Amino acid sequence: MTAAAPVHPLAGLAFDNSYARLGDAFGTRVAPTPLRDPVLLHVNGEVAALLGLDPAEARRPEFLAWAAGSVAAPGSDPVAMLYAGHQFGAWVPQLGDGRAILLGEVVHAGRRWDLHLKGSGPTPYSRGFDGRSVLRSAVREYLVGEALHHLGVPTTRALCLVGSPEPVQREVTETAASIVRVAPSHVRFGSFEVFASRGQREHLATLADHVIAHHFPGLAGRADRWRELLREAAERTARLVARWQAVGFVHGVLNTDNMSVLGITLDFGPYAFMEAFDPGFTPNHSDPGGRYAWDQQPGIGQWNVSALAQALLPLIPREEALAGLDAYVPAWQEASAARMREKLGLLEPRDADGELLDGLLRLLERHRADWTLAWRALGGVTVAGMEDRRGFARLVGGGGDDAAAWLADYRTRLRAEQSDDGARRARMDAVNPRFVLRTHLAQRAIEGAQRGDPSELDRLLAVLRRPFDEQPDRAEYARPAADGGAPIVLSCSS
Repeated sequence: MTAAAPVHPLAGLAFDNSYARLGDAFGTRVAPTPLRDPVLLHVNGEVAALLGLDPAEARRPEFLAWAAGSVAAPGSDPVAMLYAGHQFGAWVPQLGDGRAILLGEVVHAGRRWDLHLKGSGPTPYSRGFDGRSVLRSAVREYLVGEALHHLGVPTTRALCLVGSPEPVQREVTETAASIVRVAPSHVRFGSFEVFASRGQREHLATLADHVIAHHFPGLAGRADRWRELLREAAERTARLVARWQAVGFVHGVLNTDNMSVLGITLDFGPYAFMEAFDPGFTPNHSDPGGRYAWDQQPGIGQWNVSALAQALLPLIPREEALAGLDAYVPAWQEASAARMREKLGLLEPRDADGELLDGLLRLLERHRADWTLAWRALGGVTVAGMEDRRGFARLVGGGGDDAAAWLADYRTRLRAEQSDDGARRARMDAVNPRFVLRTHLAQRAIEGAQRGDPSELDRLLAVLRRPFDEQPDRAEYARPAADGGAPIVLSCSS
């Protein structure tokens, strides 16, 4: 009796490859280049659930073969996506998925998810490079997607992480890896820019209507749908930047090809969560001018939205494009004010709140206070007892005159709205994380993975999935990097 052929573990995924059906103008159908001797280092059970996939299926060899690029999932239609972009302000007329492939789109529980294999090998858009990801960068992306998601920041995530002994040459020789990245869409600002630059209005309209149909269905068929798509992108981008700044996150490479039209964090390279507060902080040593520094992110977000507005001009009149672009600044101002008010534990807006916040930022900058620790400690300040239960003053120069003066103003503001210490501390603890993905923690997980030991990756992920909890048994994960060690250098290859 002939044994039945094994069922592929991904056979149950409901693929609907709408982007691939747009046609050859939007990308190139290409198969991944398999990784050599792949090893499954981690599977994200939370993301598997989003796709309707039983995480136990990942134990089957067919799953690893798929995640390493050796076989296709039943019903998928892989395509490398085409786009262009402004990189560090300079126009690049053609980019595209140079080391990633859109494997297909899965629909589960009424939601659509792109499955994007990053590190998949060369494509027609690789510009002569190898199309691989290195294990170092794959671990960093795998971790930060979870970190941001659990901080409440819209982001891509990853289903799994695969390593390989295959050598890859970067600054030094490293080993290859891949992740299966998951997001509602991987359409970028640059996806529109490429068609606008080529005068291909029909393709521009097709792409815009594709995004609207799947992600803004309430706009479908409306005469003003393209203008409203721009407004949605502007407002979502503004709110995203405000959330980044609130948690001290610096993306590092905010080129237009790295900006999601849905306002989700996309394409991680030399990102970092800021430690000692410096408004001009950038983790990217490839950005010596600080174009993408922490305090420049709001302006760069607006600059990038203006590039998107320019790309949409073949579809909408200039005055409507300007109206869509004009939505950015008030959206950022509103979102930023709301986030910072929450971080300060304030219930209601007051005219002087901006001055109070500015005073705190000057205090943090003067003393190079750790961004995450200082905000968390601020929740320990009391009003009636004049106590500082978490040592906020210690973090800002030991409680000198400048700290005392600001704390006096802060307590006056709290009394003005009759703030209750316990209730305020609970609210602040729900928005001021105790744990973020510090660069040295990511490096520790990378070094473990390079040794073939993902246990530190497991521990770190468990911490990052509860960033607002105290987790006293994981206190070491809340501390900044120790002084005296060699700095961890990050670049666009990170």
